[in-house]
Amino acid sequence: MSALIIGLPILVLVLYGIRHPWVGILGWTWVSLMNPHTFSWRLSSMPVAAAMAGSVLLGLVITSDKRDFSTTRESRVLMLFMAWMCITLPFSYAFQESYALWNRVMKIDLMILVALVVLYSRKHIMALAWVLVGSIGFYGVKGGLFTIATGGAYRVWGPEGTYIGGNNEVALALVITIPLMRFLQMTTDKVWLKRALLVSMLLCAAAALGSQSRGALLAIAAMATVMWWRGNNRLQVGLVMVVLGLMAVMLMPDHWTERMHTIRTYDQDDSANQRLNAWMMAWNIAKDNLFGAGFMVSIPDVCVRYSPIPTDCRAAHSIYFMVLGEHGFIGLFLFLLMWILTWRTAGRLRIDAAKQPESAWLAPLGAMAQVSLAGYAVGGAFLSLSYYDLPYNVMVLVILGRRWLDRKAWVEEAREAARVEAEKQKKSMQARAG
Repeated sequence: MSALIIGLPILVLVLYGIRHPWVGILGWTWVSLMNPHTFSWRLSSMPVAAAMAGSVLLGLVITSDKRDFSTTRESRVLMLFMAWMCITLPFSYAFQESYALWNRVMKIDLMILVALVVLYSRKHIMALAWVLVGSIGFYGVKGGLFTIATGGAYRVWGPEGTYIGGNNEVALALVITIPLMRFLQMTTDKVWLKRALLVSMLLCAAAALGSQSRGALLAIAAMATVMWWRGNNRLQVGLVMVVLGLMAVMLMPDHWTERMHTIRTYDQDDSANQRLNAWMMAWNIAKDNLFGAGFMVSIPDVCVRYSPIPTDCRAAHSIYFMVLGEHGFIGLFLFLLMWILTWRTAGRLRIDAAKQPESAWLAPLGAMAQVSLAGYAVGGAFLSLSYYDLPYNVMVLVILGRRWLDRKAWVEEAREAARVEAEKQKKSMQARAG
C-alpha cells in the first residue's frame, strides 16, 4: 500500500516532467532531499532519483519550455568548482572510492545547473521554496513533536542512508530551512498558513535542539542573530527570541545542558580533539598536494602520512577542511568564493527588490537566504556537508530571484496573464454562442 501511495505521485511527476521540465526538477529536488521512496521497502531499491533526472533531461531536449541558459557569477564559479573536482579525481589516493563519491556529487551539481535553466518565473521560485520547506520541514515537525513528547530525553535523527541521516546533519538542514519558512510566511496573506508556518518553525527549532548537536546550537545562534538583524522591531523581536530560547533550554533535560556546556571546554572533549586532528591532517594534505587527496581522505595510508595522530583516522567534519583536504587550496578558494558571491547577491536582492512594489516580495527572500547561509557557514564548520543539495538550492533561489528582478519579469508575467485571461473569455463566449 505504501508503495502505491508514494510511487503514484512519483510516477506522475516523472511522466509530467518530460512535458514540463520545471515540474520534473521540482520532483527531483523533492526526491533528492526528502527521499520519500525510502518509506517503501519496494521503492527503496528502485532508481527513483535516476528516473526523475532522466525525465527532466529528456524534457529539456524534446520540449520548447522557456529556458534561461545565461550564467551568473555564482553559476560560473560552481562550474569551475565542478571542473576542478574532475581534475583532482585522477590524483585521488583511493580512486575507486573517490570515483563513487565524485559521481554522486556531479549528479547533484548537474541538476542544480539544470534547475537554473528550467526555472525562471515567480511561480517557479515560490514552488521551489515550498518543495525545500516541505521536504526538510517534514522531518523537523516530526522531530519537534518527538522532542516535546519525550522532554528531549532522546536524540532526533535524520532519514537513514541519506546526507542528513545523523543527528548533527539533520539539525543543520533544519537550521537552513527555518528561514525559508519565514520567507514563505512573510509572502502569504492567508492567516491560517502564517500560523501553520510559525508552528512549523518552532517545531523545527525544537527538533534541532533535540538532536543534541553542539554545532547545531551554534548554527541556531548564528541564524537567530542574522534573522534578528535583518528584521524590523529589533527590540521586540529580540526579547521574544530570548524568552523562547530560555524556555527551550529550561525544558531540555540535564544531560542536554551538560553536553552543550562542553563547547566551552572543547580542549578537554574527545570529539573536539578528533576534529582538530582531522583538520590538521587536511591542512597537511593541502600543503603537500596541489590537487588534494580525493573524495576519500580518511584511509590508513593518508592518515599515517599526514595526521598528527595516525591512529585517529576520521573524516574532517567541516565543510571547509573537507574541501581543503579533498581538493586542495584551489578547491577551497572556489568553494568559498561561490558562497561569498551568493551571500552578496542575496544582500543586493534584499535592498534592490524593496525599491518597487512589484518586486517587494523578493526582499524577504534575499534577507532569509542570508540567514540560511549564515547557519550553513557556522554549523557547516563542524559537519561534512560540503556537497549537500539544500544550501545549493538556496543559491538557486537567490540567482532566480536576481534574474527575475533584473529583467523586470513582472511586466512579462502580467502580459502573459492578460493573454491567458483573454483566451479564456474568448472560448467562453464561443461556447455560449455555440
